[in-house]
Amino acid sequence: MRVNVTVNGVQREADDVWPGESLLYVLRERLGLPGSKNACEQGECGSCTVYLDDVPVCSCLVAAGQAEGREVRTVEGLASDELHPVQQAFVDKGAVQCGFCTPGLIVAAHDLLERTAEPTDAEIREALAGNLCRCTGYEKIMDAVRAAAAKKAGVV
Repeated sequence: MRVNVTVNGVQREADDVWPGESLLYVLRERLGLPGSKNACEQGECGSCTVYLDDVPVCSCLVAAGQAEGREVRTVEGLASDELHPVQQAFVDKGAVQCGFCTPGLIVAAHDLLERTAEPTDAEIREALAGNLCRCTGYEKIMDAVRAAAAKKAGVV
C-alpha cells in the first residue's frame, strides 16, 4: 500500500507499507525522521508522540494507513532555522539526558503551551503524565517547561 501524508509541511509518500505498519515505523524507517522514538510500542511511554492533524497521538498506536491524506508534525517539525523555544529550554535546563523520552515530552510541552500560556505546575504535570522518563527525575523537565512558558510570555 502507498501512504501519502504531509509531514512537517512537506507532502511525502511511502511505498510498500503493509496494513499493520505503524505511523512511527513509517516516519522513522521509510521517511527518515528518527526524532520520534520507539520505546514501548504500546502507547504507554509517550516517546513516539507526534501531532496528527494538530492532535498529539502516540504514533506507535496509529496504523500508517490512518495517516493517509493527513498532516503529521514531528519533533523535527517544531524547529525552523533554530530550535523551537521548548526545544531550547530542554537543552538549557538540562532536561535532555539519554534522549529517549525527550521528543515526546517536547511535543507534549509544546501542545500544553499552545493551549495554556502560563500553566501551573499541576497543569504541567498533567500534560506530561503520559510520558515516562527514567533519567531526569522530572524536575529539570518541569524547569524546562516553566522556562519555555516564561519565554513565550515575554518574561525572560
